[in-house]
Amino acid sequence: MTHAQTATQTAQPEKQQTRAQQLMGDTAPKLADLTDGVLYNDIWERSELSKRDRSLVTISALIALNRPDQLRSHIRLGLQNGLKKEEIVETITHMAFYSGWPSGVSAVAIAKDVFAEK
Repeated sequence: MTHAQTATQTAQPEKQQTRAQQLMGDTAPKLADLTDGVLYNDIWERSELSKRDRSLVTISALIALNRPDQLRSHIRLGLQNGLKKEEIVETITHMAFYSGWPSGVSAVAIAKDVFAEK
């Protein structure tokens, strides 16, 4: 390897890992790639729903499915995508009647933790 090649390689900044790569890239690299490529770079970029609306739908689904780990990160993302805390709390309240009271109560605890981060 020439000095120029070595200098070029060392001058290139390390590529920052996506959240999917951080969470599962070392164990399930294909799933991380699909998460980035299909879910976030295709589905989340479609124009038929805004990212705000996609966050609301996703939060609702995660409450209904009782997926607390993913709910936590999607409440954060929902806030970044323009959802208000009050909208998230109202969604949780509404979903408690459709997905079960325990799912709603668990979601409130998660939302409370996320809201306290700010």
